Amino acid sequence: MKLIIAVIKPFKLDEVREALMEAGAGGMTVTEVKGYGRQKGHKEIYRGAEYQISFVPKIKIEVAVPEDLVARTVEIISESARTGEIGDGKIFVTPIDHAVRIRTGESDSDAL
Repeated sequence: MKLIIAVIKPFKLDEVREALMEAGAGGMTVTEVKGYGRQKGHKEIYRGAEYQISFVPKIKIEVAVPEDLVARTVEIISESARTGEIGDGKIFVTPIDHAVRIRTGESDSDAL
């Protein structure tokens, strides 16, 4: 099992969610986050005054998948979240040692 963590632009969330649902993803966790990468934020103008936005709003998606679905899930997220502009985001894949469904007590792959 792997945990796929994707940080994407907020307006791409619906497109990513729909693509993952079509591919049969069992579920996901979504969190509103702020951060920056290489771009180090951006500048905006409000009422004639320019100011620096250090932390850019993003969406963090977490999806737990079996080993055999990792490559396809990463591909789906990458394709559906891509705009071609700076700040499209990142995808991280980490191992899951153990998972338990609280309601039933099922564990590992059965818990997904």
